[in-house]
This record gives sequence, structure tokens and C-alpha cells, in this order.
Amino acid sequence: MTPRPVEKTWWKEAIVYQIYPASFLDSNGDGLGDIPGIISKVPYIKSLGVDTIWLSPIFASPQKDMGYDVADYRSIHAPYGTVEDVQELIDQLHAHDMRILMDLVVNHTSDQHAWFKESRGSKSNPKRDWYIWRDPKYDGQGNRKEPNNWKSLFGGSAWAFDELTGQYYLALFLPSQPDLNWDNAEMRKATHDDMRFWLDRGVDGFRIDSMNLMSKHPDLPDGKITSDEPYQSGAEYFASGPKMHDYIREIRTEVFDKYDVMTVGELGFTKDEKSVSEYVAKDRRELNMLFTGDIVDMDFGPNAKYERGDFHPRKIRKITNLWQTVMPKFDGWNTVYLDNHDSGRSLSRYASDAPEHRSTAAKMLATYLTTLSGTPFMLAGQEIGMANLGKDYGVDAYIDVEGKNYYNEVLKARGGNVGKMDDVLRELQLKSRDHGRLPMQWDRSPNAGFTVASAKPWMTINKDYIEWNVASQLDDPRSVMAYWKQMIALRKKYSDLFVYGSYTPLEESETGEMVLGYERSGRQTDQKAVVLLNFSDRVQTVPAEKYKGFGILVSNQEDIDLAKGQVELQPYGAVVLLNE
Repeated sequence: MTPRPVEKTWWKEAIVYQIYPASFLDSNGDGLGDIPGIISKVPYIKSLGVDTIWLSPIFASPQKDMGYDVADYRSIHAPYGTVEDVQELIDQLHAHDMRILMDLVVNHTSDQHAWFKESRGSKSNPKRDWYIWRDPKYDGQGNRKEPNNWKSLFGGSAWAFDELTGQYYLALFLPSQPDLNWDNAEMRKATHDDMRFWLDRGVDGFRIDSMNLMSKHPDLPDGKITSDEPYQSGAEYFASGPKMHDYIREIRTEVFDKYDVMTVGELGFTKDEKSVSEYVAKDRRELNMLFTGDIVDMDFGPNAKYERGDFHPRKIRKITNLWQTVMPKFDGWNTVYLDNHDSGRSLSRYASDAPEHRSTAAKMLATYLTTLSGTPFMLAGQEIGMANLGKDYGVDAYIDVEGKNYYNEVLKARGGNVGKMDDVLRELQLKSRDHGRLPMQWDRSPNAGFTVASAKPWMTINKDYIEWNVASQLDDPRSVMAYWKQMIALRKKYSDLFVYGSYTPLEESETGEMVLGYERSGRQTDQKAVVLLNFSDRVQTVPAEKYKGFGILVSNQEDIDLAKGQVELQPYGAVVLLNE
């Protein structure tokens, strides 16, 4: 066969391991994870086959939104450590042939950032225009109103009033997270300098938080009124605005092109093929890849995250088939993920954390993540099958501002009657951001080995750590961890097939509604693989007559006999067939 050209790069072949710093390992007994704790586990992370880590924000911050409110981009949140500690982490990773991505939060800052303190000092301050300020509006009775009706992503108005200067500033998240004004060239240059500060220290790239919110419609129009609430979504005016691509290209030419970096943008409110292509098409030279978010939204309700919207395998089939088939059209590159710091654990949401299924289901999801084209991202704890907090945890176990604000908003609307909140609690138990931020479960000692027994962990530790922990799986060849290691090794061995190969979806009529199936074909070899994943707790049978000559490359179950002309998948079973 004639080899099809493919551009091979390190970031396409990377396996990325996301670490939430507060939750990984506490080295000094204060109940909060830290950089020295991460450094101590570099050999462990390396042992998984992982070659890149992504750190959620570690910068100086008042922590109103767990570090996504940055007060100083060149300093480290003191409980996490110092700039020197981060340099040691960078150096240790590089010594182990690993790389590091940092979280770049530049849509907004903390209100404690020096830039904002200057900006709010007076209307004539040189940094006034580094943020988005507007005069109030007034109704017919002379009551002061916000400049528009936009709703904050965390509830309430997206505007905060500043008494000193009598104007409002835009804050799409918390009032303590004012949005930067990317129209201001001096602000952009200062942000570019902060990026260079870390790249010069050896950082290998960035995940750009809330990336496409940096450009707003210049007129800041009211959002469409779709409910009787006082504030409405303004996403059509603050997401992927008119200068968004100008800003990204400027960052690329002024900063990124001077280094060998990996760039991943978080794309909110925009999930269509055309919009995605404009960010990652190779000839546009903007970003390497995007998190579109749709894969972690599959059980969201029709109008809000914490409304009910049950998962069905058809949803993951649609999303997977879309991006796997679309990206090659414009020579783009996918991210492959199911979990992150903003989501509940996929094991509990899309598969099963029931004792009888948990290990098999975790392995099935690992099979999915390692057999698709794109760069896989795993969240710390996925390698041991970490799950959500159980249904026996009440609302007091949840501390994240997003979930708490929603719960309290609904509770108020229901007259403060806690007895009417079971439906919201159910959704928190599935989707709360707290689940993705649970402390890492290292062993069965008190506090799961995350911190010393005498310390109070910064948040709830899942009591299932007694059974589900790293120590219990390290030497178990049948463990979830062992399976992850096997799948990562296979992905690297068969990179032409699983990293760079083409993708052909198997239709529901071929697999049944509960099974996700697809074929992968090598670009430069004749290798072909078939992946079958059972997303149900029932046995599913898939015809396999067309796969004569195929053998079993890997499976999370043992009793598969291809001679029968069919593949019998046990509950949450997974199999990868390879032509021989």
C-alpha cells in the first residue's frame, strides 16, 4: 500500500495525566496537596507510561475559585510551594523524559491581582481599560441596573458594581474574577510576558482556560430572554467573539512560535464543526487541539447542568463519530478524554461504580481512551478506578462554588424546603466538580495516604479508599492500574494504528444500541483493529463473521470465542480485535 503522509509530533503521541494540585499529595501535613508532593510521585507517574502532566492552576490566588482566580501569574500559591519548587518539578519531569503543561487562566484574573487593584483605583488610571467597565443603566423609576442582562456562569448577574468609581465591571464567573479586556494591546503584551516567564523556565505548553471567552461583542448587547429570570445567557455575545482568532494568532506569533509547545484550548458554548475547525485546522496555525466539552456534558439537562439528562450510549457514539471523522478533513487533532477537574467521574456517570462492575467498567473506559485518534488525557485517579462520592453523602459533602450556588439558588426558589431537593442532590452526586477533585487515594492508611492522619483534608475523602487505592493495585496483574499500563503500552507499540490511523464507525445496526464500535486502520501499515465497548450492565452480542482472520489483541474479559462468529460482551466488556 502507498503510505499516506502524516506529521508526527510529540504532542500527538503524548499521554497526558492531569493533576489537581490540592488533591494529589500533601507533603507537609497541612491537609492540602502541594508541589513537593507531586515531585515525590514523578517516578510513579512515569511508571504508568504517562509522558506529560497537566497541572491545574498553581499560581498565587485567594482561592475563591480554586486557583482559577489568579492574583499573580509569576508567583505560586504559598501552600503549594514556591517558584523554585515548580522549577524542581519541571527539571525532574524533564530528567524522566516527561513534559509539563500549565493551566493558563487569562480570560480573567482575581480582583486581588495588582492589575485590577490599579484598574479600579480611578476612571483615569492607565490600567482602567485593562478590564471591562461600563456605566450603570437606570429604569423608569431611577433604580440602578446592570449594563446588560447577562447571567454569570456561576449564577446571578455577570456584572459587579464598584462603589468607588460608580461603574460596573464584567465578571463572567464570580464577582471576584473580573474579565480582562483583550482589546487593550498593553494588557495583551503583559499577558504574553507572563507566558514567556514560564516557557523560559521549561514549561512545555498550556491548557488555556475559558479560551474562547476572551473576545466579547464590542456592544455587549442583552442576551435573548428565554426565561422569566432576571438574568439571561449572553453566550452568543461573549463566546468566540469577533476578535477571538486575532488574539490567538497574536499569541502564536508573539509567543508560542518561539518555543516547541503544546497548546490546548478550552472551547465553551461552541461545539460545531465549522467553529472548531477555525481554531485547530492546521493551515490556520492557531491551536494544536481543543476541549470541546461535549463529552463531559452527556448527562446534562436540556437547560442546565444540574437538570436531569440521563446518559445513553447513543450520545457517546454520536460525539465520538463526529470528531473522529471530522478532524482529518481539515488536518486537525483531537483531545480524547472523559474526565477533568470540572466534571464528575465518568466511571460513575457513563459506566458503573457498582462493586460487581467497577473494575471491568473502568477497564472498558480505559480501552476507549487509548484506542482513539487524538491525544488522551486522563485525570489522576482514573488509573485505579476512582469514583464519585456515594449516594450516602449529603449536600454538606460538596464544597465547590458552582454546585453550591446552584443548590442554594434552587433551594431559595423552593421556599427553603430541603425535603424538596432530592432531584438536585441526585445531580450533584453525579456531576459536581467536587468528584473530579477528590483527594488521591494512595493507600488504606488514615486519609488514604493523601495526608497525615492528624491533618484535616481540605475536602472530603471518599470512604471507598480502603479498597480502592494505589497500593492495593501496584502488584496486582488483574487491577485497573495494570490494565491502564497495558493499554498505554499497546497504544505506543501500535502508534501507526491507534494514534495516527484512520477511523471508521460501526453503525448501531451492526453492534446494537448499547455497544460502541469502531474500526481503526493503519496509515503506513495494513494493520486493522476493531474496538467493541459494552456500555451496559447486560450481556451484548455483536456479529463477527466479517472479522475472520482477526485475533484478540486485548480484552477486559476472558471468555471470548471468535469461532462462534460473534463476540459476546459481558457487562461493561471491551475487546480489541487485530488482523493477523
